[in-house]
Amino acid sequence: MTKSIAVVGAGPGLGRSIARRYAREGYTVALVARREGPLEQITKELNGDGAAVHTIVADVADVDGMPGLAGRIRDAVGEVDVLYYGAAPDGFGPVLELSVERVQELMPLGVHALVALVREFLPGMVAREDGAILSAQGASAMYGNPNIAGGVILAAQRNYLQALHAAVADNGVYVGGLYIGAAIEHTPFHARMAEAKAAGEPVPDIPAVDPDHLADLLWTMHTSTRVPEAGYPRLLQ
Repeated sequence: MTKSIAVVGAGPGLGRSIARRYAREGYTVALVARREGPLEQITKELNGDGAAVHTIVADVADVDGMPGLAGRIRDAVGEVDVLYYGAAPDGFGPVLELSVERVQELMPLGVHALVALVREFLPGMVAREDGAILSAQGASAMYGNPNIAGGVILAAQRNYLQALHAAVADNGVYVGGLYIGAAIEHTPFHARMAEAKAAGEPVPDIPAVDPDHLADLLWTMHTSTRVPEAGYPRLLQ
């Protein structure tokens, strides 16, 4: 039976590469994102490779809409074998300016929607004793950055994934997080960094990384090493 993956937060960088990596392994792919244009482009590429792809336009920050989104995913590909959550709030900004209101604005996309989708799909995975929940987020989930105040949201998400891993690993379900301290190529952030550097403006001292390499890392975590966390370029404790 063909397996399936839901790529939630599918964009031109890592989401695209995750979809391509799993499609190459024979997975049917459900792409979920807020903007239709990028979804159409990724779908066109994957179809050209012979992959089975379904696109779903949805605002993942609309937490009340998650049961409906889960239903649309099931209608497209059935009960998913892999849920990849790559949606992330814009956490850039000085920590000294962080407010309670801003934290509340970031929580739906950073934590609430993930929890809602996990509650939709995890019970089926546990019953089948097979499945995976994957996430890839910025390294600010692991250490405080005074210029990325929203890292507090990703840290909460990381804690949730760690707890999930401990709770379901013995049931055959894998939960893994990849934490990235690099500029992912083909993303708006990478483009802005390149433009700023060319203009002689100061830019963060971080490497660039091919999203295909990160997708390979997640695939290896899921199918081979089964470690709960990994990092690029390294896992920071």
